[in-house]
Amino acid sequence: MSVMIRNGRIVTADENYIADIFIAQEKITAIGVGLPYQANRIVDAAGKYVIPGGVDVHTHLDMPLGNISSSDDFETGTRAAAFGGTTTIIDYATQSKGMRMRDALSVWRKKAEGKACVDYGFHMIITELPDDYLNDMDEMIDQGVTSFKLFMAYPGVLMVDDATILKAMKKAAENGGLICMHAEDGNKIEAIVKKTIAQGKTLPIYHALTRPPASEAEAVQRAIDLAKEADVPVYIVHVSSQDALQKIIEARNKKVKIFAETCPQYLFLSIDDLEKPDFEGAKYVLTPPLREKWNQDKLWGGIKNNHLQIVSTDHCPFNFHGQKDLGINDFRKIPNGGPGIENRLHLLFDGGVLKKRININQWVAIISTTPAKLFGLFPKKGTIEVDSDADLVIWDPNKTHTISSRTHHMRVDYSMYEGFKVQGFAETVLLRGEVIINRGEWSGRSGRGRFIKRNKYA
Repeated sequence: MSVMIRNGRIVTADENYIADIFIAQEKITAIGVGLPYQANRIVDAAGKYVIPGGVDVHTHLDMPLGNISSSDDFETGTRAAAFGGTTTIIDYATQSKGMRMRDALSVWRKKAEGKACVDYGFHMIITELPDDYLNDMDEMIDQGVTSFKLFMAYPGVLMVDDATILKAMKKAAENGGLICMHAEDGNKIEAIVKKTIAQGKTLPIYHALTRPPASEAEAVQRAIDLAKEADVPVYIVHVSSQDALQKIIEARNKKVKIFAETCPQYLFLSIDDLEKPDFEGAKYVLTPPLREKWNQDKLWGGIKNNHLQIVSTDHCPFNFHGQKDLGINDFRKIPNGGPGIENRLHLLFDGGVLKKRININQWVAIISTTPAKLFGLFPKKGTIEVDSDADLVIWDPNKTHTISSRTHHMRVDYSMYEGFKVQGFAETVLLRGEVIINRGEWSGRSGRGRFIKRNKYA
């Protein structure tokens, strides 16, 4: 089926112009003014922006945590992503202790197959790396899983030591993989947590107070030093504080190959939310924790000046009732994570473009183009070019709506942004040329999403 998008203002990371787009066989086949082609379907985008579909490179769908799992699976989570204008995600497959990476990838691919409503790929979380597992990283590259995440936090569960990190980085230097780091000083945090619990301090606010910004900054510096030793690029996930950002800025000024992301929660929420009464603060327990509000302007500055290249969601939802309330008497037992896969583009357009913190091309860059480039999807994804996948969003820059759990499509019983009034709306969304959101209504189908074998980072 062919589609013609007429009269839209095409906005990419670099350009802004009015033209038509002709789509056939899942691809963009022509771009120009007054295209003469006949199409099965015509979409009038006059007065609207046409942007490349969003690329969210940090999600946790159907993620097990003890006896529970994150509340969105690959069907509900990717459908919600589509409503928000995101057409590609990269989720995390986790190598459990004693498991080969190929087996972990198989488990996660089965979670997604037949369910995903948008296209998807995977990073591989490494929890152990004995010498006889090193070639697993090469195998993952061949399978299109070209990035690997290691944790400096969660001792005894996910945390690996510096020797393991360095080993993985050196292997990535050989095979072209990109190392992603969760940077918090897990041992220091563990000591603070034990002392805090011993003092009888168990409320949600102590989740944040036991994970100070300094523990993030120190771990970021350690990751930078290890990456320099291995001579390999490194990507810092979910940067939450000025302390950590400053380490990144200093390294980039010294030409260290370091990239980083932040998330909407660190740009729009603060540690004050953890002090909401009646255990409501548990809704905002995520890691790294929310920081003091003044950090928000520093992070926005980091985005504007390209010290932070990507804004992802770290979407990891747990219901307030029945999941978050497992920690009602002990903040350590509150499942870490929050929902946001549906609201990323809304929040960043309203709070970024309309508030003049970033321009519209930067908006497209951080939500689509740069993640596609860094994680081996470009130019298939993340741009509007002839031969690119026809993943497109008709964006209404004037329509306003109020974010609420009563109307969102994520399978979770609260919104971190409840009551936020935002301007900007994903009116129509196409995935490889098929309209999956039609004027705000679902017209896609489960299983339409396709596993994407990614190239090495660009």
